[in-house]
Amino acid sequence: MNPPKTDARRHHDPEVRGFASDNYAGAHPEVLAALALANGGHQVAYGEDAYTENLQGVVRSHFGASAEAFPVFNGTGANVVALQAVTDRWGAVICAESAHINVDECGAPERVGGLKLLTVPAPDGKLTPELIDRQAYGWDDEHRAMPQVVSIAQATELGTVYTPDEIRALCEHAHAHGMKVHLDGSRLANAAATLNVPMRTLTDVAGVDILSLGGTKNGALFGEAVVVLNQDAVSHMKHLRKLSMQLASKMRFVSVQLEALLARDLWLRNARHANEMAQRLAEGVRSVHGVEILYPVQANAVFARLPHDVSERLQKRFRFYFWDEAAGDVRWMCAFDTTEEDVDAFLAALKEEMAR
Repeated sequence: MNPPKTDARRHHDPEVRGFASDNYAGAHPEVLAALALANGGHQVAYGEDAYTENLQGVVRSHFGASAEAFPVFNGTGANVVALQAVTDRWGAVICAESAHINVDECGAPERVGGLKLLTVPAPDGKLTPELIDRQAYGWDDEHRAMPQVVSIAQATELGTVYTPDEIRALCEHAHAHGMKVHLDGSRLANAAATLNVPMRTLTDVAGVDILSLGGTKNGALFGEAVVVLNQDAVSHMKHLRKLSMQLASKMRFVSVQLEALLARDLWLRNARHANEMAQRLAEGVRSVHGVEILYPVQANAVFARLPHDVSERLQKRFRFYFWDEAAGDVRWMCAFDTTEEDVDAFLAALKEEMAR
């Protein structure tokens, strides 16, 4: 049978890459191949398919025998579902002021999840037991939302990375106060690659109760998962996922992507490469007079400060975003498909614009 004709046309140059976000990257070829493999025929909808079932074993190989994965559409959805699962209606979540759930999710935790966020200034994006204690009080005060969860991100929104010992100390401190720990792992793969440890070392082994596991920033077309690590900490996950509009009918196409990333080492290869490109970029930037790197480069992000007019000219050549436009701070992100040539071309353009 002849294949059907199509009017689909490419509307972009596939050779053009920037440094705006790892979300700008396409899907890894191995992920696309997995999607094609899962296509065809009928599979039971809403997660009762063979691919979602198989994903459970893959996830347990990374996060322990009691781990259970609930695939969702996106990272905000994963965070909102996960946080609802470990809070009561009167509960609150302690997080860094710079946390994604606080600054980049359009109020979804509050408006959709009905959660109160208790924020703490964290200059490097990382919470400590001492910082948690700034908001960890008032459990018996009916006038105050009850602190029930500590939410951290790995890697953080500022590109910094918690060590396993730091996460363990946070978990022990939170649990001693009767609070649970949620980890936003949209870039967990990058953190594990930096530290050269299994993802389990940073999650269930360290005491994390529930995880938002990223896929999109690491080569997936779409899709993340809420991974329940402590079964005693949550309830009604299936109902919460549906209530939050995160239940995919054709879930096999989310699950097979996560399987493609996790079943072997694609997650690690992609993360290592993105991290290496960020290190190459940072090394080049350090040699440019007048440009300051703001935070340790520990994952796939480089935060820098440079003259505003230089950034504006450079943005006409490469896509990236201001982080704090008033201060002149910018963020440059590398992805699994960033090449050495991309980095070197950007550095050359940066040097040209700084010299003008």
